[in-house]
Amino acid sequence: MASPVTTPSAPSKSATDERREWIRIDDRVLMEYRVLAETGTVVPVEVTSTTPEMISAAVMKPTAELLARSGDSLIGSSVLPWIMKVDYLLEVILNSLAVIQPASVTMARPTDVNLSGGGVGFMSDREFAEGDQLAMKLILPPFMLIQAIAKVIRSVPQAAGQGFAIATEFIDLKADDQEHLIRHILHTQAERLRARRKSVQ
Repeated sequence: MASPVTTPSAPSKSATDERREWIRIDDRVLMEYRVLAETGTVVPVEVTSTTPEMISAAVMKPTAELLARSGDSLIGSSVLPWIMKVDYLLEVILNSLAVIQPASVTMARPTDVNLSGGGVGFMSDREFAEGDQLAMKLILPPFMLIQAIAKVIRSVPQAAGQGFAIATEFIDLKADDQEHLIRHILHTQAERLRARRKSVQ
């Protein structure tokens, strides 16, 4: 996993805001990214076609996370069958589109990330140059879309050709989206702490 991203914070922010922005977690989220060209157009990073497995993962992950967070309240609910039906129909439609027009279906993929309110680190098969800009989409559980422009600050080759550890910092991220990121990070940390405490009891 990429090492933590550290950059100076804006002087106008309070010390508390700065600390919250740089709290980090390792997580697995749905993520898609494209290279932002100098012309302002986005260029796909990979040319591989979308597979049924990728579609299934992208459709089912938010529902699985919603179930995990809601506990028994949703499991016994009459809403759950409708959620599952929508997931099924969405998967069928996306698979059909991927066969008919492969280029029209691009999916965010479950990706291991090192996440903070100031940037994201991840592994990539492709090397990026320092300063490259990426148009990123992150989907936080259960289904919160975050869109940002991030600048590559490090691209470190891994041993035995295992790709590159990419570290980025956000250079264009809405304040509300940053707040959603930080809340997700704090919530995830709290959940993990509770789970560790339960495991030692």
